[in-house]
Amino acid sequence: MANILIMPRQGNTVESCIITDWKVKEGENVTVETAVCEVETDKASFEVAAGATGMILKILRNAGDDVPVLEPIAVIGVAGEDWQAALGTSLSTPDTKAEVQESTQAQASAPTPSVVQAATDPHAPPAISPRARNLAEKEALPAADVQGTGPGGRIIERDVSAALENRPALTIAAKAAAGTIPQQGTGLGGRVTLQDTTTPPPTSNFLLPTSQLPTYTETPIKGIRKVISDKMLKSLAESAQFTLNASTSVSKLQEIRSRIKFSQDLSGELGLAKITVNDLILFAASRILPRYNYMNAHKIGETIKTFNIVHLGMAVDTPKGLMVPVIRNANLLSLAQISSEAKRLAAACQNGSAKPDEISGSTFTISNLGSLGITSFTPVLNTPEVAILGVCGIEMKPVAISEAEAKNCNCGCGCGCNCSCGCDCGKVRFEPNIGFSLTINHQIVDGAPAARFLKALCDAVANIDLLLAAG
Repeated sequence: MANILIMPRQGNTVESCIITDWKVKEGENVTVETAVCEVETDKASFEVAAGATGMILKILRNAGDDVPVLEPIAVIGVAGEDWQAALGTSLSTPDTKAEVQESTQAQASAPTPSVVQAATDPHAPPAISPRARNLAEKEALPAADVQGTGPGGRIIERDVSAALENRPALTIAAKAAAGTIPQQGTGLGGRVTLQDTTTPPPTSNFLLPTSQLPTYTETPIKGIRKVISDKMLKSLAESAQFTLNASTSVSKLQEIRSRIKFSQDLSGELGLAKITVNDLILFAASRILPRYNYMNAHKIGETIKTFNIVHLGMAVDTPKGLMVPVIRNANLLSLAQISSEAKRLAAACQNGSAKPDEISGSTFTISNLGSLGITSFTPVLNTPEVAILGVCGIEMKPVAISEAEAKNCNCGCGCGCNCSCGCDCGKVRFEPNIGFSLTINHQIVDGAPAARFLKALCDAVANIDLLLAAG
């Protein structure tokens, strides 16, 4: 009996995966452990094993398709076995049903030799499936301009999609008008306008020589980039995002980091040798969040789910795009443990070995762009979370000197800190400050409670030595 290979569920929060590449072809024999295709989510890539021994009877989804989890993607069985019968009623989504039905109908209606002969007549309309016809009519694409790849040269939906990719973009008016579509239009970015479809294109006297035309590269938005794009747009569309900015001194934080760096023997024994500024920020956030657990929450529909444990997400830049691995139970980990886990997860994301459960389930996310010199930005919520913290760069900022500090002035001028000598000891001093950008979902968290959390975090960072002492 044939086996149906379904899109596996990659973690509890993944709803669909994109097939990036098929590693096998129809008619090829596979074993249980054969990797048949590679898929990716918005976070990582995975190989899908056949799960059964036999022949690939039918591949149901194309590379580039975004397939819901648990939906059929291929049929594996014995040579000559009816793959359509094996599917039976297992297809559950309208899109999957329609595509398989279209393929099935196309194969069932494969033309006889006489029909093939008629189809080769240049005056005969090409055979086209209903789904393909609807798409072609919607995009004003003549069927005669499409090369069919279905049985007997039948045009199916993917053929129309391929033809549209190679055609220049049309304005709405040009799409609605009947006429010949030129290879290049005169509108912005080469768009074909209504005038291009009804009047001859400009003569070469009005065009730049080919060698002087601007060059560019068109890259389709697909794969992880498309999933990230859709997720960011959905985040902004479904939440009321509001950002607060603040900064705080990192004099003590830098001092502690410097002591760790130059005390390699002791710090190595304590597991602190590779502690970074970002590790200290992660540690501070993990200790402050439980005190303000309304920031450590999810908005799911009309329900707020508040967490007592901090699963700390951290944004990681990878060759495939943004990923958010999760430091689980961060509020229960030591500084050394947080640092070690952060580096392990970042490396796994970079080399593509991160597991699904390692990149899902965060309750609060931190995105650090400070190392790139960014002084302020607006981080986008990692929904369903209700808050995300952006970490900015460190800058020197002036700070007023208090009277108590002035009395302890050691400049040696002897003026009693009345600054009659012209020194600056009684005015201001400069100290390093780090910036924070906190974005909240204003549907759930108001500005004042968010500000109180941000102030507490700033105080914790400014007095990181006390926070470390408290554990």
